[in-house]
Amino acid sequence: MAWTDDRVATLTKLWADGLSASQIANELGGVTRNAVIGKVHRLGLSGRARSGNSTPRTKRTTPRASTYAKSSKAASRISGNSGIKLHSVSIPRPETAPDAVAPDPLKLSLIELSDSTCKWPIGDPSTSDFYFCGHKSKDDCPYCEFHSSLAYQPQAERRAKRASR
Repeated sequence: MAWTDDRVATLTKLWADGLSASQIANELGGVTRNAVIGKVHRLGLSGRARSGNSTPRTKRTTPRASTYAKSSKAASRISGNSGIKLHSVSIPRPETAPDAVAPDPLKLSLIELSDSTCKWPIGDPSTSDFYFCGHKSKDDCPYCEFHSSLAYQPQAERRAKRASR
């Protein structure tokens, strides 16, 4: 299907009248809703007539339920028992001094990494000066002790940081 001048004029008129892209596609025939939307954008048609039945939305006056309440309700529905609640598991933070200094990286390339080396990326991957930490990683962890302390933060600390903003 080619967009002739007549079809473009019809599209422009119907768009200005406030018809939806689906309605315009049905009216024109032989085109999809997405084809109509694409043509509208290429033509730069922006203004739309408002249909008479739309009412402005009012702002919510009651606060939304908290995420915890929603997840608890969902857990109750899933489990079938309102007494069972899902709890998050926090990973304990490694013991490091808060003002610990980052170790000098061994500057390993991706090929040089192994299961027991720290995979903390350093630098911009699009440059030639990109490498990984390379120090010995902790048990079942991709990072060394220092980088683990950066990557894994307890929930309480994250919440406190968010609340202070």
